[in-house]
Amino acid sequence: MATDAPPPPGGTDAPARPAPPTTPDFVDTQESAEFGELRQTYRSFAFPLTVAFIAWYLLFVLLSNYAGGFMGTKLFGNVNVALVLGLAQFVSTFLIAWFYARFAARKLDPRAAAIKSRMEADA
Repeated sequence: MATDAPPPPGGTDAPARPAPPTTPDFVDTQESAEFGELRQTYRSFAFPLTVAFIAWYLLFVLLSNYAGGFMGTKLFGNVNVALVLGLAQFVSTFLIAWFYARFAARKLDPRAAAIKSRMEADA
């Protein structure tokens, strides 16, 4: 809840806040080898998985448009290939999200936290 009250006085009880990082600090961090490795790790995971998912999605769309006979093939009861592949799209989306969350927690977050704490300490 926002108020119009002024901030508390900066007496001796107020904790001292470190100065925020400056623009050169951000540029130096961005040009560092550690940040480059973090970005490379992210890209080596995200780009191939994104390309694979887009290819999988486009395959589903193309099959739906041009292979109606195949997609209409009944597997059992009223369940056909199109329904199974459509549901597999949802499953693969959730699996990719779960896999990325695990990857980020294991590989990306610790490196990013180290860079962040170093920047905040240097400021």
